[in-house]
Amino acid sequence: MSTNQFSLKELTLRGILLGALITVVFTASNVYLGLKVGLTFASSIPAAVISMAVLKFFKDSNILENNMVQTQASSAGTLSSVIFVLPAMLMMGYWQGFPFWQTLLICISGGVLGVIFTVPLRNAMVVKSDLPYPEGVAAAEILKAGNHDSGESGIKEIAAGGVIAAIVGFATNGLRVIADGASLWFKGGNAIFQVPMGFSFALLGAGYLVGMVGGIAILLGIFFTWGIAVPYFTASSPMPADADMVGYALSIWKNKVRFIGVGTIGIAAIWTLLVLMKPMAQGMAQSFRALKDPNSQKNNRTSQDLSPKTMIYTSLASIVLIVLALYSFLQPVGIEASTAIILIAICTILAFVIGFFVAAACGYMAGLVGSSSSPISGIGIISVVTTSLVLMLIGTSTGLLDTAEGQKFLTALTLFTGSIVICIAAISNDNLQDLKTGYLVEATPWRQQFALIVGVIVGALVIAPVLEILYHAYGFAGAMPRETMDASQALSAPQATLMMTIANGIFSHNLEWDYIFFGIGFGVVLIIIDAILKKSSANRFALPALAVGMGIYLPPVVNMPIVIGAILAWLVNRHLENYAKRTGKNAAEMKKKAERFGTLFAAGLIVGESLIGVLLAFIIAGSVTSGGSDAPLALGLENWESTAEILGLMVFAAGVTTFTLRVLKAKK
Repeated sequence: MSTNQFSLKELTLRGILLGALITVVFTASNVYLGLKVGLTFASSIPAAVISMAVLKFFKDSNILENNMVQTQASSAGTLSSVIFVLPAMLMMGYWQGFPFWQTLLICISGGVLGVIFTVPLRNAMVVKSDLPYPEGVAAAEILKAGNHDSGESGIKEIAAGGVIAAIVGFATNGLRVIADGASLWFKGGNAIFQVPMGFSFALLGAGYLVGMVGGIAILLGIFFTWGIAVPYFTASSPMPADADMVGYALSIWKNKVRFIGVGTIGIAAIWTLLVLMKPMAQGMAQSFRALKDPNSQKNNRTSQDLSPKTMIYTSLASIVLIVLALYSFLQPVGIEASTAIILIAICTILAFVIGFFVAAACGYMAGLVGSSSSPISGIGIISVVTTSLVLMLIGTSTGLLDTAEGQKFLTALTLFTGSIVICIAAISNDNLQDLKTGYLVEATPWRQQFALIVGVIVGALVIAPVLEILYHAYGFAGAMPRETMDASQALSAPQATLMMTIANGIFSHNLEWDYIFFGIGFGVVLIIIDAILKKSSANRFALPALAVGMGIYLPPVVNMPIVIGAILAWLVNRHLENYAKRTGKNAAEMKKKAERFGTLFAAGLIVGESLIGVLLAFIIAGSVTSGGSDAPLALGLENWESTAEILGLMVFAAGVTTFTLRVLKAKK
């Protein structure tokens, strides 16, 4: 990077306004997609592309200004994760709509704390870590390629990947002529097996950036789920005569096996926290040393975080907002003042403390597999379980659990508190990814942290109105605002349904803990194997338990393209090594070129699918809110399902081949 990088403008008014506009658009899109299919997209990469396209019209725009815009807008993809919990309040009949101020306070307080909690981790987890941070690296490559000093080759790779992914994404999710996945289902006796496959090009790109270690761990999770656990449960409790084989196997996965994944993710997250405790403490100690010596970082712009004094005041302000949100939530209930004070204090402490610990775990997960693939809802489940158990003790001692109304209130309070933790987890996920991008382009960390706080506030203003509009337009599964509405049009909100089921199960004493405990035991075994592998191979091999847990917990249609991408990256590297041995060429130089080509093309795949996803979300939302179909562009071809799956597989195979050929240009 050139020395004049240090004189470039970073935080500008036009950049903040552009970032705010992109944040509004992407937040609305993500809320819709998350409620519809249970997945959100990372918005930092498409935001970087849009920022570069707009700011090109200004002669003095630069890479650092573009980086600030994508940092601010990235909050849209992550803060909208609050939808993984909040709709459950309507599903259980506690809310009749989304109170604007309560939703706003939840999102701002949780989001800001998510930024603050990860600041002390930057040095340990970004600067001195070898975690891949797939989306952070991809965003940095896009910014570098768009910078006028970087030549045109980078733009060509991004454009090629983007066009391919956008066309396929439009054919898949718009025209509905290509399937997004296919599965081979078969029975062995009463046992039901699945060989799953997903065709997402964005996830293929993410897998390429994740690498082989994470890919193999996810594959192990998939094999455990669909090769061992689901077959075992389906064999031991045979399918009812009137049931559908696929539906029955999926219900076993959702109601039993997925909770094993929850236990595995939970214990792996706790272990990650213990491992990171030392670097976390060192990072915090470094921050507080800076408090005593404010001039210590003045000469090194790229290592300046928000000052410890700012972090303390901002944290205190966020705590005040949490207290206000909880007070507003409890006010209409009419419980005794002393009980209300205890509940506000306990829930504030729970949100803050659980949030602090999950911030590190989420940052690690984002570094390992990327923000898009990080199982935020798994962290949400851990917070819901912990909060439920604490509130159950209080409810028993205060008599609140003695009535059905009290039980319902405590369930709602658990979900309300859990939504704050989700916001902390989601933004901590995002902040470290953004700081990795900033580190690679030599940005100023404290300016990025400030930009993300601005993005959090803008996104928080949008979430409640969008939720309210979508709810009244076509409702949620089990929560319809009007009797005359078509239930088939309702948004499924799958994670919110899961959170509600768990919280209800704990307070009504009918949650099956056996699967969660089995997952914890399985996670402990994986952690031991991981430690042995790392020690015996001098850190060349590993088996991250978090990634295995994700393989169990996330839908296989999401997991498989990540695995394929990881295997592709490994095969390409092996091919280049062998080619270098045969021809006598410089292997290191070739691999460096291949890594750049691969990263840029993978980033293009993520950009293309994300941008077409935003466009389609608006078209679909516009259609549904005006009384139309939720697939307005679908061609509606009859008896097309099998053909769509075959087409999907052929197109995906062609995409993998194209990807390989683009990367192997490094041999020239």
